[in-house]
Amino acid sequence: MEVCGGMRPWGEVVVEVTKAAQKKETDAVLWAVEVYSNLKAAGESLPSLELAEVLVSYICWDNNVPILWKFLEKALLLNFVPPIFLLSLLSLRVIPCRRSQPAAYRLYLELLRRHAFQLKSHINTPNYPKIMKSIDDVLHLSQIFGTSQSEPGVLVVELVFSIVWQLLDASLDDEGLLELTPEKKSRWGALYQEMEWHENYSTKKTEFHEQLQNANTLAAVEIIGKFMQDKVSSRILCLARRNLPAHWFSFVQRLQLLAANSSALRNSGTLSPEAFLQLTSDKYMVLTRECKTSSQQKFHAVMGFEYLSSSASLCHGASHSAIWIPLDLVLEDAMDGYQVSTTSGIEIISGLVRTLRAINGTSWHDTFLGLWLAALRLVQREREPIEGPMPRLDTRLCMLLGIIPIVIADLIEEEERTPVDETETGPTDQWKEERVPGKCRNDLVSTCSLHLKSVVAYANQAAAKAMLFVSGITPGSAYFDCLGMKEMPIDCSGNMHHLIVEACIARGLLDTSAYLWPGYVNGRINQLPQCMQAQVPGWASFMKGAPLTSVMANALVSSPASSLAELEKIFKVATGGSEDEKIFAASILCGASLIRGWNIQEHTVQFIIRLLSPSKPAENTEGYNHLINYARLINVVIVGIAPVDCVQIFSLHGLVPTLACSLMPICEVFGSCVPNVSWKLTSGEEISAHAVFSNAFILLLRLWRFDRPPLEHGIGDVPTVGSQLTPEYLLLVRNSHLMSTSSVHNDRNRMRLSTIASLSSPDSVFVDSFPKLKAWYRQHQACIASTLSGLVHGTPFHQIVEGLLNMMTKKINRGNQNSITISGSSSSSGPGNDDASLRPKLPAWDILEAIPFVVDAALTACAHGRLSPRELAIGLKDLADFLPASLASIVSYFSAEVTRGVWKPVFMNGTDWPSPAANLLIVEEEIKKIVAATGVHVPSLAPGGSSPATLPLPLAAFVSLTITYKLDRAAERFLNLAGPALESLAASCPWPCMPIVGSLWTQKAKRWTDFLIFSASRTVFLHNTDAVVQLLKSCFTATLGMNSYPLSSNGGVGALLGHGFKSHLCGGICPVAPGILYLRVYRSVRDVVFLTEEILSILMHSVREIVSSGLPREKLEKLKATKGGTKYGQVSLAASMTQVKLAASLAASLVWLSGGLMLVQLLMKETLPSWFISVHRSQMEEKSDGMVAMLGGYALAYFAVLCGAFAWGVDSSSSASKRRPHILGIHMEFLASALDGKISLGCDSATWRAYVSGFVSLMIGCTPIWVLEVDVDVLKRLSNGLRQLYEEELALALLGCGGIGTMSIAAELIIDSEI
Repeated sequence: MEVCGGMRPWGEVVVEVTKAAQKKETDAVLWAVEVYSNLKAAGESLPSLELAEVLVSYICWDNNVPILWKFLEKALLLNFVPPIFLLSLLSLRVIPCRRSQPAAYRLYLELLRRHAFQLKSHINTPNYPKIMKSIDDVLHLSQIFGTSQSEPGVLVVELVFSIVWQLLDASLDDEGLLELTPEKKSRWGALYQEMEWHENYSTKKTEFHEQLQNANTLAAVEIIGKFMQDKVSSRILCLARRNLPAHWFSFVQRLQLLAANSSALRNSGTLSPEAFLQLTSDKYMVLTRECKTSSQQKFHAVMGFEYLSSSASLCHGASHSAIWIPLDLVLEDAMDGYQVSTTSGIEIISGLVRTLRAINGTSWHDTFLGLWLAALRLVQREREPIEGPMPRLDTRLCMLLGIIPIVIADLIEEEERTPVDETETGPTDQWKEERVPGKCRNDLVSTCSLHLKSVVAYANQAAAKAMLFVSGITPGSAYFDCLGMKEMPIDCSGNMHHLIVEACIARGLLDTSAYLWPGYVNGRINQLPQCMQAQVPGWASFMKGAPLTSVMANALVSSPASSLAELEKIFKVATGGSEDEKIFAASILCGASLIRGWNIQEHTVQFIIRLLSPSKPAENTEGYNHLINYARLINVVIVGIAPVDCVQIFSLHGLVPTLACSLMPICEVFGSCVPNVSWKLTSGEEISAHAVFSNAFILLLRLWRFDRPPLEHGIGDVPTVGSQLTPEYLLLVRNSHLMSTSSVHNDRNRMRLSTIASLSSPDSVFVDSFPKLKAWYRQHQACIASTLSGLVHGTPFHQIVEGLLNMMTKKINRGNQNSITISGSSSSSGPGNDDASLRPKLPAWDILEAIPFVVDAALTACAHGRLSPRELAIGLKDLADFLPASLASIVSYFSAEVTRGVWKPVFMNGTDWPSPAANLLIVEEEIKKIVAATGVHVPSLAPGGSSPATLPLPLAAFVSLTITYKLDRAAERFLNLAGPALESLAASCPWPCMPIVGSLWTQKAKRWTDFLIFSASRTVFLHNTDAVVQLLKSCFTATLGMNSYPLSSNGGVGALLGHGFKSHLCGGICPVAPGILYLRVYRSVRDVVFLTEEILSILMHSVREIVSSGLPREKLEKLKATKGGTKYGQVSLAASMTQVKLAASLAASLVWLSGGLMLVQLLMKETLPSWFISVHRSQMEEKSDGMVAMLGGYALAYFAVLCGAFAWGVDSSSSASKRRPHILGIHMEFLASALDGKISLGCDSATWRAYVSGFVSLMIGCTPIWVLEVDVDVLKRLSNGLRQLYEEELALALLGCGGIGTMSIAAELIIDSEI
């Protein structure tokens, strides 16, 4: 082959010199001297790219003789040519011709072995960028790998990757394995075809020729192994693995094919097929394999996850359950009956489980086990429940048996759906279990086969079902609703274990082979029990065609459906049966199937939503809304789902926005109707449009905290949690569920929400679609903002107000001439008026608009003595009885008026107003007992024992109104609105208003005493920020088990959350554990920024307490890391590490719960940077305690990463993750600037160093996606700063996770430092 015709003049001279030397067989040194002289004379700098091209072109293939390869080797040794460029040229010429030119291929392999691993010398040359650019021009690396980056370091990675891949394809081809690859050809075939090469296959192969080919194949395979084993090249390949995942996947497939089938590899004396395969494993392919710096070693010791399950951690009460404390807190927080969530519990828990699994590095087995046990602890905390309007056992069982199985099903489907090649790769791989198909599901089986101890009556049927299955008897699931344990011939009582397994079987997570697990059933029976052979009313007979009579309906209401087919049939009746059957069916759906039908609960709530949103008929009379025809059905459904537990179930399933969207048109339509038509229910009760409206409106208002005092709207830059729950926001969330199916196909929960939302209404819905509702809401907001105005005498609206006042004062003013004045007119009622005639026939919306003016007039009359307190309460009750929805406007008015502070207090003396004296002191003592464990001082309710109790007039009027209600089912749905409103109202008033209100209500409802006193105790913390701080400290003290010395308290979840109410802690009676108390208090704390700062301060104080543990300062210097366990008087470092991590986990959980996403963003942007910049007295005093400083920095790192992970998630699946790049970028910029010296720090240098190394390490190890979202320049600056701290490994790991943008500098760092 002739050299290129475009050769420079000196090139022709070199060719002539080479020809002459070849002919004379001149020594290579003499040839080199002559070539050098000519190059110097021509002014050519060395190493020369052109010289490499000239020599390769001359040799291949017309002059392929041994002496020329010696000349080539001498040129490499004397640095005449760039080695990596020469090797690139040779790879294109030699590898395609390796069969016809086996000797040349062998020489090429030897050159690779000698020069390809000397990368440091190759990149430390002045023309290094030019060399890499020329290599790219030759091999088309950027084009082949699809990278737009042309930085030299990127090309180095691609070059090494391409060299190994070319050798791999050549070896596969030589052994006849290339046809077994998916592409059935070499990845580099197209590139080879561009070269002019001719293989003479007619040449007769000699035995030596074949032996050389076989030897070449073996040599190539061993060189591939060397590339995978070499300290530098293996890390270069790791960069390719991270940043070129699609190419790497294809590459690894071919490697595995070679390892499994290569005869050359089997004959290798240096590398076995097993060892070769191991080189590609996740465990081996890592950037950093050892911690060279002491800081890194300390970090891995501190954050090592093994400590949480070690004996040391158990000695200090932080058992394995401690790592799931955030989950326990979230589950318990969801049980707050005063708050509903717009976000599905499934979504919240799924995201939290992903986060905790990533942060803690747990296996799926441990993850599922932790999830089950946390949910079981949630149920067990209800063992001794207190009575009151709060979620009970049914809601907790819904979480355990309804929500958790769905969460697990979604996680398993997500894991099984994700292809292996799409999994994230990164430095966390050594913490993650290897992905094996089906392993996730098998790990679930192993957790469910554990025997979990708990007792629930409903579990007996699950156990009986398993026994019958094992006995070979399959009567059908519907028979079990009539089965009692006394009828079974042997004991088959069940427990929570049976319920969990049954829930998993119902959702396809387990199969019926679970019934055969050892010990799952107690034995077998030979025939059906007698009770199951009889045909009794129940689901079995209904499914066989029995009519839906009242007797059948009662049976089905009290027994949950066991399958979707049963629900579908009853829903079909609800939409297509007779009028009475529809009512029966609606009642059945809202009965036990909703409350206890855990296995099909997600379908039940969907059917209920559909009943509230009946489709509009094709032919609809103009001016007549089709919802009127469904009045009876709608009312039955609304009343059926009104209990607290039902609303919480809808909240857990994420259907609050959709439910609100279904209720709004009902309120709009029935609130606009004149109540001249009534409907008769199956019970004989008649309902009007007012009744339907009131039930719907009261339920709608409970879906957002509209009754909150106005002080919360506008405190600081960060809104309090819950204030966003407005009608507009609820509809906005609901409309977001209508996103296209294509965008949610990978998220089962979002698909469920999208389906349900589209069934209720396929289009987006806005508040403007409901003008009457919007007008009322605007009036409510105006009432909060300013006093009432706009009432004009003589107008129709004024007449409505007077008419309502006449009705309200009819009974109390009969026979006297007292009057209530409104804007210059008076309203009185004479003795001759008829009660019925006084009830105005007006639409509910018109009445609600007038209510604030009516109540204002009545309250003013009472304040001026024209109306007695008793008469006021009776009048308000009559008004609420006439239109129960009036309670909403009454609440709105009283809430606004209390905050204005213009009303004089009234004496609760038992004459004019009800008196709390009978039990006020008892309430005070009980409140003190509840908060005693926190060390909080409770102000005396009656200083000196003589001052009478007083309340602001609006509050006194409201509490007097509420205690007139009977505690029955009919009044329950209204008290569920009035109760939280009354508590919020009393809590916003000065102390001791809430205890007084609690005392009055305990006289009314003695069985609610514990609940009412607990509610009153919360007010202590709302009026005293020091009490909140003390409560937070108690949470940390209890969790860490630091109540006494030595550290002997149990601590952990049990101490933080106790066993619900009236739990036993620390040897004494503590009615409520500090964690439970905080979860019921934090939403009412308005200054959440203050909470964050205090939590941060308490965390750092806890670290000092953990390290000291009461030991003298001199003993702290003697603390040494031990493998586990402690000695009396000395705390091991391992235990301290565990406790520090536990404290940071608790701190992060409290910050996230207290303020959500906004507070976490404020933490990262302002709070943490301010803390590092400030000088801390405690650190100045303890400067010599390097242990405290170091652990403090690691605690802050773990705290910060956890906060971010809770708020944003560890991946990009949540909507909140869209805000992460901006906030994280700000924090990383702060870190980089501080390392650059641009920001002066006030904290201890050891704390700062530990924080930076800990934060970066956790981010790399647990949330590598975050690194990809940080600006490349910031990552480079941060890497340089870490290297200045002698954290070379960490700096490399950070660059390795930064994507293509940092791959160049990462590669150069690997090569230059040879780390």
